[in-house]
Formats: sequence, structure tokens, C-alpha cells
Amino acid sequence: MPDHAPRTHLATHEVTNQPGPSGDGDLLAEDLPLREALDREAPAWVTELLAPLGRDVGSESIQALGDLANRHPPELRLFDRHGQRLDEVCYHPAYHQLMRLAIEGGWHSVAWQQEGCGGHQAHIAALYLLTQAEPGFCCPVTMTHAAMPVLRQSAGVEARWAPGLLASDYDPRALPASRKRGLTFGMAMTEKQGGSDVRSNATRAEPTDDGWRLTGHKWFCSAPMSDAFLTLAQTEAGLGCFLVPRFAPDGRRNAMELQRLKDKCGNRANASAEIEYRGAWAEPLGPPGRGIATLLEMVQQTRLDAATAPVGMMRQALVQAWRHAQGRHAFGRALAEQPLMRMVMADLALEVEAGVALAFRTARAFDGAARGDAAEFALARLLPALAKYWHNKRGPGFMAEAMECLGGIGYVEEAPLARLYREAPVNSIWEGSGNVICLDVLRALARHPEALEALWQELAPVRGRLREMDTALSDLERLLEASPEALEQRARWLVQRLAQCLQGALLLRHAPNAVGETFCRTRLGVEAGPAYGVLPTGAPVEEILARLPG
Repeated sequence: MPDHAPRTHLATHEVTNQPGPSGDGDLLAEDLPLREALDREAPAWVTELLAPLGRDVGSESIQALGDLANRHPPELRLFDRHGQRLDEVCYHPAYHQLMRLAIEGGWHSVAWQQEGCGGHQAHIAALYLLTQAEPGFCCPVTMTHAAMPVLRQSAGVEARWAPGLLASDYDPRALPASRKRGLTFGMAMTEKQGGSDVRSNATRAEPTDDGWRLTGHKWFCSAPMSDAFLTLAQTEAGLGCFLVPRFAPDGRRNAMELQRLKDKCGNRANASAEIEYRGAWAEPLGPPGRGIATLLEMVQQTRLDAATAPVGMMRQALVQAWRHAQGRHAFGRALAEQPLMRMVMADLALEVEAGVALAFRTARAFDGAARGDAAEFALARLLPALAKYWHNKRGPGFMAEAMECLGGIGYVEEAPLARLYREAPVNSIWEGSGNVICLDVLRALARHPEALEALWQELAPVRGRLREMDTALSDLERLLEASPEALEQRARWLVQRLAQCLQGALLLRHAPNAVGETFCRTRLGVEAGPAYGVLPTGAPVEEILARLPG
């Protein structure tokens, strides 16, 4: 049989001491914290449904698609060869294959198909896995998923658009929605002059005999090849929410022009555009002048996804670094056997365990809220913001540490870690940057005291178990008694500590003692520090690392 393996004997040297190819894997079967979280938080059908996806995203072929989609970013095609206006974005075939994997799996719609019965856990678990193939294409999947609560604000709109959203057919053709098998949704909210301050939006919506017409610009339009876009525009009644289809009811292309695609630091497989509405046809959603309130539930959905994606990326980075450390030798033994490297790897593993625990507890709150559970409803208002803020603050440093474990080879684009590092900041910026999220947490605590009460109930079972946790909870109680002015100045510390305490409580309750207690000592205790790899003397490193893939 011919030898198809790459050559290791080169003209000047022999290639040695390099980790072998990873081959096909199973990202569900190999992820013990994920499987434990699903067993604890989700019905059994969720894990069964996810099993094929775990094998798909762990395969070399799907991993290669992620690399291709990132290396060949979308291209803007404004006109055809005859000079006729198209306003289309062309994607690499790898992007479409990844979208097909997600949409035909129903991961954009499972939360609504199984609402209150584990659907949100299934969606979040799928997003966590899909992110490890390529994070960029997950943006339109998230957007399509999150549009459903807004469509429900208007019965007529829901009747026309929800069947296409819920369909498990990926149809990327530029056609009117009525002629397509399945639909995707995007968002166009922020403007140049306002950014997160959407109340300052200048886009105008004017009623006409055949619907509303929008005129204005949008600084960011996510997934500009979507079939419809949720957007905000000023009306006589105030800021309203509208659905803008790619094609007007008469079948012609709607008057929405793409100005350019954003040249982003990361998230390169996904297109983001600047657009102009030039009398674009639209239909209103929700009560007049209540656009922000109409979109609030969608924002909660997208924030949960933005809180989960960085955990998926951290998991991928951790596995890459651990495999390298197992296959690479230095100073007479494998990197994975070096005491200081083992401390770093164990600390990175703790961060992923905590992120998984918080993401899936938050997803369970969403399903509980759908069943009418008041405490879960309160948690579903608060936890996405906590998780989104903290997971994304931990992500960039995590990716940098994982790259450092590989050395120079981790910094080149041939390894996925460089791509993950460039991707790491995006979910912190989108769906509300850090300050916006922290201020939103303060508003939630002030307006919904039941949310804080529900959070204290989550933390109560671990009181008295560990000195570091008890001290952190007492500090939180004192901080929450501060004046509103003082609390705003300390908002970042408050949100960080709330997130860390809940992570620690979940791990103390559900993870092995080696994981839960070490996490609390290194995040809440006197030895807590900003760098990864700082574990206390005598930390149970062996037990923590034993939970990683062999």
C-alpha cells in the first residue's frame, strides 16, 4: 500500500517531537463537564439528539470547513455585469455547508419546538458545539433563533413568518420569502451617532397606504443575506420595532442598500454590513413607540448565546493546548508532565468547567420561565447578563494563555488558536458591551428584587461549606447596601463577583470537590489573581486534569 502520510525525513533534518494529527473526534463524548451538565440540567432526549452533532463537529471534515470559511471571508456584490443593483453577499461554499449543518439539524428552532421541555438547553448545547467548528457562522443561527419572541408580538407577522423560521431547511437563495423552504433572520439596530444608545436613532418610519417606509442608515447589520431584519426606527409615537424583508410584498428587492462590509478583527466567516434604508417597506412589530420593550426578549436570547459561545471557544482552545502538551517534549519529558504546565492546564480547565455550569444553569432558567416558574423567570432576567459579561472578560486572556502553551506555532494562522484569539472580543462587544451589561444588571436588581432573591436562593445551599465562598457572599451583601451612585462605580466588580459566586456555588454543588473547592479558592480567595496557572500549593491538579480527554 502506498504511504500517503506527510514526509518527516526532509533534506536537512528529520521532523520529530511534533504532536500527531488529532483525527476525527466526538466533541460530546469527550467533554465530561458538558455531559454532566446535560445530565443534571436537561431531559435525556437532549443528549440523545446531540450525539450525531458531537461526532460531526469533531470530525476533520467539519473542522476543515471552519478553517475554509474563515480564510475565505464573504464578498460584497453590489451590481451584476449589466449594472443592475443586487446588494448581495457571496459566501464560500464551506460557510453554506456549516449553515446547513446547523439549520437542517433544527438547532435554530429547537428552543421553540420544545419550549419549556429542554429546548433551550438543546439550543445552547448545540451552539456550544457548533462554535467549536467556527464561531462566525453561528451569528445568523443565533439571530434566527432569537427572532421568534419578537414575531410573537404581532399575530399576523407570526403567522406569515414563523413557519419559515421553524423550518429545518437551509435555503440561501435570494428570493421572496414565499418562494423559499426555510428562512433566516438578521438585525439592524445601531447607528453611527448612537451605538448602544438606540434611543438616539435617526432612522424614520413613515406610514403609507401599503405599509410603512423606512429611511435612514444602520451602522451594523448582522447577517445581511437574511430574509428579514428586525430594526428600530422613529415614529410619531416614539421608537418602534419593524420587520424589514429582503423582498417587498410585490416581489421586488426592497429598498435596502448595502454600503460596505465591515473589515473586522475576527468573526470573518460572518458578514456584517453598513446599510441604507431608502424608503424600504416594513411592517411594525409590537405596540407603537415600544420598540425597545418589544426587542427585550430577543436581546435576552442573544445574550444567552453570547454568553455561551466564549465557553465553547475556551473549550476548543483548552483541548488544543492539552493535546499539544501531551505530544510535545521539552527538557526530557512531555509538556503535560511538567509541573508548571500542569498548573496552567488545570486552571484553564477550571474556567471551562465554571463556564459550562453557568451557561447551562442559565438555559434551564429559560425553560423554567417558559413553564411559568416565577423564580426561574426572575433568574432568566438576570443570569444572561452575568454570564455574558464574565465569560467574555475571561475569554481573551484564556486564548492568549492557550496560544502560549503551544509557543510560536500557536501564534500562526495554521493553528485554530490564532483565529480563536481574534474572535474572542466580539461577543463582549455585541449584544451590549461591558458597561452596558453592568448597568443593565443594576437596573434589573433595582426593578426586579425578586431576581436577586432567586439568586440568593441559588447560593444558599453552599453557605458554610467553604470559607472563601462565605467571605465572598458577605462582601457581596455589604456591597449591595451601598448607595446607587457608589454601586454604579463598583458595577463591574459587582457583576464579576455575582458571576463568580454563582459559578463556584454550582461547582461546589455538582462537580467533584477537587473542581469546586479549587475554583473557589483561586477565584474568591486571597490567592486569586489575574493570570491563569496560579493554583494554591497542594491543589488537586491530577484530579482536575483527569477530566480532560486522554
